[in-house]
Amino acid sequence: MFNAITQSQIYVLDQDEAVDFYVGKLGLEITADIDMGFMRWLTVSLPGQPERQILLEKPGAPAMSQETAEQVRELVTKGAMGGWLILTTDDCRKTYETLLGKGVEFTEEPTERPYGIDCGLRDPFGNRIRFTQPKA
Repeated sequence: MFNAITQSQIYVLDQDEAVDFYVGKLGLEITADIDMGFMRWLTVSLPGQPERQILLEKPGAPAMSQETAEQVRELVTKGAMGGWLILTTDDCRKTYETLLGKGVEFTEEPTERPYGIDCGLRDPFGNRIRFTQPKA
């Protein structure tokens, strides 16, 4: 039946600010930035991995009414939309220090876990992000 997951989606409140964060701070790259008239289709991916994209979607038309979009924006801000990204890294502590130096705010410092070392942060909109150094 299916052979790949090509795109996932999270809500962001400002797509230009999302580019500053996801590209400028986290080091992802833009894979699509298309003005469709009724919306901006903006995706990012890990460098060299364009086959797996994250849609940075601004809540609004045509997918939802203005009233619903406002409710979604409130939930995103509270971190209650369930938007999650989990990334991997070869060196969790080094990545943490690099991102800390770029002004990224963390919710959890690197911590030893049964599966490896990981830590947590939120994007400027409240979406939760974790990155893990898997146990060798």
